[in-house]
Amino acid sequence: MCGIVGISAGRDIINDLIAGLQALEYRGYDSAGVALLEHGQIARLRTQGKVRDLAALQAVSPVHGQAGIAHTRWATHGVPSTDNAHPHLSGKVCVVHNGILENHDALRAELKAEGFVFSSQTDTEVIAHLVEHYQRSGLDLQTASRKALNRMEGAYAVVLLSAREPGVLIGARRGSPLVLGLGEDENYLASDVQALLRLTQRFIFLAEGDLVRLDRNGIQITDRDGQAVQREVKHSSIRADAVERGAYRHFMLKEIHEQAQAVADTLEGRIAHDHVLPGVFGVGAEEQLERVESVHIIACGTSYHAGLVARYWIEALAGIPCTTEIASEYRYRTPVVRPGTLFVTISQSGETADTLAALRLAHERDYVSRLAICNMPESSLVRESDLVLMTRAGPEIGVASTKAFTTQLAALAILTLKLAGDRGLPRSRMAELVNELAGVPGLIAQALQLDERIQRLSQDFVHKQHALFLGRGTHYPVALEGALKLKEISYIHAEAYPAGELKHGPLALVDADMPVIAVAPNNHLLDKLKSNMEEVRARGGKLYVFADEAICHGMGEGQVLPIPEAGTLAAPIIATVPLQLLAYHVAVLRGTDVDQPRNLAKSVTVE
Repeated sequence: MCGIVGISAGRDIINDLIAGLQALEYRGYDSAGVALLEHGQIARLRTQGKVRDLAALQAVSPVHGQAGIAHTRWATHGVPSTDNAHPHLSGKVCVVHNGILENHDALRAELKAEGFVFSSQTDTEVIAHLVEHYQRSGLDLQTASRKALNRMEGAYAVVLLSAREPGVLIGARRGSPLVLGLGEDENYLASDVQALLRLTQRFIFLAEGDLVRLDRNGIQITDRDGQAVQREVKHSSIRADAVERGAYRHFMLKEIHEQAQAVADTLEGRIAHDHVLPGVFGVGAEEQLERVESVHIIACGTSYHAGLVARYWIEALAGIPCTTEIASEYRYRTPVVRPGTLFVTISQSGETADTLAALRLAHERDYVSRLAICNMPESSLVRESDLVLMTRAGPEIGVASTKAFTTQLAALAILTLKLAGDRGLPRSRMAELVNELAGVPGLIAQALQLDERIQRLSQDFVHKQHALFLGRGTHYPVALEGALKLKEISYIHAEAYPAGELKHGPLALVDADMPVIAVAPNNHLLDKLKSNMEEVRARGGKLYVFADEAICHGMGEGQVLPIPEAGTLAAPIIATVPLQLLAYHVAVLRGTDVDQPRNLAKSVTVE
C-alpha cells in the first residue's frame, strides 16, 4: 500500500522522483523519502508527512543524483515517523519496500547477533541489513538481493540501490505489483504506471517472482528460478494529464463528474439491442458461462457492495443462486462449492491482497471458471483469472472510490444480462434491460445536476457525529456504499441497514441529532420503505430522502431530493451519485483531506 519509484539515468533525477511520488500518493501518505547516489555516497532525505513536506525539505537541504529510489508510506510496521520512513539504509545499501515480511522478527534477531543496529520499527529495515550482509561477503547487488529475498516470507515489491555499484537498481516482486518503465538512455521502476507517465509510455509488468537488474543502458530480468526471461513490452494508453485534477478542487469531485463517460466506456462494444455481444468475457467464455448454475462473488470494501447489488440482479433475472462474500472471510474458511459455480472477483486495482489470495485458493477448488472484473488490465488479478471483464474507469486517484464503483455495477449488469440470456430470459425483456442500461450515462449526467442542492443540504451534516442510511433490495448495498463514503472522507460515523431491520435495533439510535438518509426508488418495495420512514419520524428523526422524481410529492416530511427515475439495472447506479456528492460536500465543509483521508490508502496490497 506504499508508493515506490526508482530511476537510473544520465541526468539529475530528484525532481522526477518527487513528481513520481506525488502521482502515487494515493497509495500512502504518512511519510515520504528519497535516496540518491551522490558523489559515490548515498544521500537520503526522509520526513513524516506528505510528499509536499519532502519537497519542502529538498528545497532547504537539497540532494541530487543520477540514480535513486523514492517512497511514500502507509504504515504497517511502526508508527508514522521519520525514523520509520523509507528508504532504509544499511552501510552502502538502501531499500524501499511495499508489503509485509512475515518472518522479520527471526531475521532481525539473527542480524542483531551479527552486529547490525536497527534504527526503525519497520520490517523493511531487515532487507537492507540482510543485503548489506551478503554484499560484505563479496556478492554483487543482484546476487545478494536474490539470496536475501529468497529468505523472505510474505509479500513484497522492493527496489534496492548500492553505492558499490553506481547506477544499478534491483527490483523484485512477490505478492505486490512492480512495473518497469523503459526510456531513452534511462530506465525506471514503480509500483504503478501512474508514477512514470510523465517519462514513458512503454512498460513491462513484472511477473510474480521476477527480479530485474537495470541501469541507464539496459535491463536484465530473471524469473523466480533465476533464469533469464523476456517479458512483453506494453504501450500505455493512459495520458499523463489523466492523473491531474484539472479545474476540479479535488480528484474525488473530478472522478464523480467523470462517471457518465466512464460508464459509457464500460458499456461500449459490449451490448447491442437485445443481447450481450459475443467475446466480451474472453476466449472460451461462451461455453464456460453456459455451464454456470450458481455464482460466488468475492470482493472487499466498495467492490463488495457492488457484488451485493449483483446478487439481487443475478438471482432475479438469471434465476440462479448467487452469494457475495468479503474476500478476507472467504480465504479463511472452507466454502462449499456447488457444481457449476462461477467464481467472480471484483477489484479496482487488481492487486487487493485478500481478493488475490481468494482467487489463488479458488484455483484449487472446482469452479466452472474464474472471472475478474477489474480496472487495471495488467494487474495480478487479471493475469491470474480465466475470464476478464475490464471496467474501463480510467485512473482513479481519490482514495474514496466513486467511478470504480459505478463502472463495476455496469460490468456486473453486463454479466447479469449474459447469464440471464443464456438461461432463457425473453428477448423482449432483454431488449428492455439493454436499452435501460444504455441510458445510464445520460441519467448520471442528470443526477449530477443535483450538485448545488446537495451542497446546500450538506450544511446540515457539518456538526453531526453520526448518520444512518436506509435502503431496501438493491438499494440496501447502495446505502452501505453511501455510509462508507461519508465515514471515509468526513469522519462522521455512519451505518447502513436494510430499512426493514430498523425496528430490530437501529431505531434506538434515532433522535433529533441523528440524520437518517433513505434511498427511495419507485419499485415494489416503496410502500414498505415509507412505513420504515414513518418509524423514523415518530421518534423525532430528521429524514433526507433521495427519491425517484415521480414519487417525490408522496414522501412526507423531511428533505426530499428528486433523482432520475430508472429501472431495475439503472436505479442503483443512479442512486449512488447523489450519495457520493453528499459525502464529498460534507467532507469539504468539515475541512478534511478529501482525496487522502487519514489512515487509508487506495490499493490495499497488504493483508
